[in-house]
Amino acid sequence: MSGLGKFLILIGVCLILVGILLSMLPKIPYLGKLPGDIYIKKDNFTFYFPLATSILISLLLTILLNLLFRK
Repeated sequence: MSGLGKFLILIGVCLILVGILLSMLPKIPYLGKLPGDIYIKKDNFTFYFPLATSILISLLLTILLNLLFRK
């Protein structure tokens, strides 16, 4: 199998996993409501920046990808 074929299969698997994750995301408790997530609500303005959630997801993905692609 060529390198391009393997790459396309990997992209397809990643898209499937992201789709499953996005469909299950609302069911994960506390995700998006962690201490450190910035939420400002004023009269007709709402600002939400999931800082702690972003850091946690980045950390988990870094560990997972390092385990998968370690040589």
